[in-house]
Amino acid sequence: MNKSTFEEQLEKNGKLIYTNKGDSMMPLIKQDRDLVVIEPVSGRLKKYDVPLYKRDSGQYVLHRILKVRDEDYVICGDNRCVKEYGITDRHIIGVLTGIVRKGKDVSVKSLKYRLYVHLWCDLFPVRAFIIRAVHKLQKMKRKKGNL
Repeated sequence: MNKSTFEEQLEKNGKLIYTNKGDSMMPLIKQDRDLVVIEPVSGRLKKYDVPLYKRDSGQYVLHRILKVRDEDYVICGDNRCVKEYGITDRHIIGVLTGIVRKGKDVSVKSLKYRLYVHLWCDLFPVRAFIIRAVHKLQKMKRKKGNL
């Protein structure tokens, strides 16, 4: 079977639909449950957009834009508390336009989605504290289970 890249699929079909791997965009996108819909980008992206980009290492990433700067974007996964800098337009392959959850379409333009984005992103310091606390508790639980 011939494997094609995300870039090739997007160019060929005008849209890319795939199952996300990883937990960096939880609680919005859950691995092996949700499908993400990626479409081509036209122009500069905006704060809160979720680009699919390719790091210089070749790794594909789907994270949210927290800040648009003149030359690059400040990006972070919804389930992460460390911001990434230096992602430019040349790295970006496409942008999230929807999610399919349990057979139902969730548009990034829906009121419910936009409310989630503002609450989750505008309260970044609170979210970062919560994520760190949850990760610490999970680590302690795993350690306790290994004793």
